[in-house]
Amino acid sequence: MISQTKGIVIKTISYGESGLVVKIFTEELGMQSFMVKGIGGKRSKNKSAFFQPLNLLDLVVYHKENQGLHHIKEVQPDYIYQHLHSDVIKRALLVFVNELLYKSLHEEMPNKPLFQWLHHALVWLDLADRHVADFHLIVMMELTKYLGFYPKKEPARIHTVFDMEEGIFGNRLPLHPYYITGETVDQMNRLMEASFDQNNNYAFTNAQRRDLLEALIVFYKLHLPAFSGFKSLEILKMVID
Repeated sequence: MISQTKGIVIKTISYGESGLVVKIFTEELGMQSFMVKGIGGKRSKNKSAFFQPLNLLDLVVYHKENQGLHHIKEVQPDYIYQHLHSDVIKRALLVFVNELLYKSLHEEMPNKPLFQWLHHALVWLDLADRHVADFHLIVMMELTKYLGFYPKKEPARIHTVFDMEEGIFGNRLPLHPYYITGETVDQMNRLMEASFDQNNNYAFTNAQRRDLLEALIVFYKLHLPAFSGFKSLEILKMVID
């Protein structure tokens, strides 16, 4: 069946001398893998530059149910980044978010709200002229809504504990060691209220960013059993600091 869809490139692996296997999160088909041949040929319509991580594409694809690899009939950029690849901080954020999505998104079922939110987030990062240092934190928090473990709150005006195993803000220490207290709980609450367009009102210090990032990584590991560590983490910390 031929399908037309937008897509976000998640992972590209070389195959043979001139082929690629590309994992793409698509708007209409969910996460899918595609075989792309003839990348090295002069007459190839499928240019390797199209398939850089987190590129936004317009696709016409051959898709068959219960088949692991599909094929691309036509591909064009849906949006061409203007600043993202030339800005050191934005580039580091892009690499980290790409790794986050690769480790988190596995469903083949379509999720249009998630796709549209990610598309908006990436275009926002490209065009933003300031206040981008908290971008990865907002992405990690918002993504939990779509992955099914967005934090909940007990009925109370003030919360002093965040139980990461249960995903609940409250005032009682759990019996297990996976919880945070103190200032980091306040910052986690602030993060839940932040958005890309208004994150200048919620800017964190470098120390707060480090604490939040470490807490969110533990939170992800608790709720996504296959979730592993980040190769891009040290580079991101160095650039953000």
